[in-house]
Amino acid sequence: MKMIHFFPLFSLAALTISIISSNAAWPAATVPAPVSPPLPPAAQEFLDSHNKARAEVGVAPLQWSDKLAKDTSLLVRYQRNKMGCDFANLTTSKYGGNQLWAGSAAVTPSKAVEEWVKEKDFYIHANNSCVANHECGVYTQVVWKNSVQLGCSQATCSVKEKASLTICFYDPPGNVIGETPF
Repeated sequence: MKMIHFFPLFSLAALTISIISSNAAWPAATVPAPVSPPLPPAAQEFLDSHNKARAEVGVAPLQWSDKLAKDTSLLVRYQRNKMGCDFANLTTSKYGGNQLWAGSAAVTPSKAVEEWVKEKDFYIHANNSCVANHECGVYTQVVWKNSVQLGCSQATCSVKEKASLTICFYDPPGNVIGETPF
């Protein structure tokens, strides 16, 4: 007659758990963080130029938004193709916006942002106003502390002597009446 040995299952399960939990030398499983593809050079230039101006006043950097970039691309192409490269009406947009029309030559992304940031010379932070007879709204949008996303696009306009039109959207929008940008 053969003898059959029975081993209690709970002992084997407890032994397995004990071995796994007591072996601290096993490396923890790590999941690599998703890697975003690098931004196109123009997008990176827009982002870097904005974030440089924001850093100068102690405001957190913006992040690039493909959605905002797509929206500005559609708008800038519409303005070029259907509106003779005139400025877009941004007052009804749910985003903050800046635009620049440069005549007779294409303008780089950093040059466009530099033009907007020139308004800094006329902005008075102490009372959140601009020097008389000057505007500061495009500068304050660039450095608006609550904006976190940016998307920009440009188009070359053959209608107006090879001019270029640049549009950037900011989300959430800035220039809220009664609030300071930073």
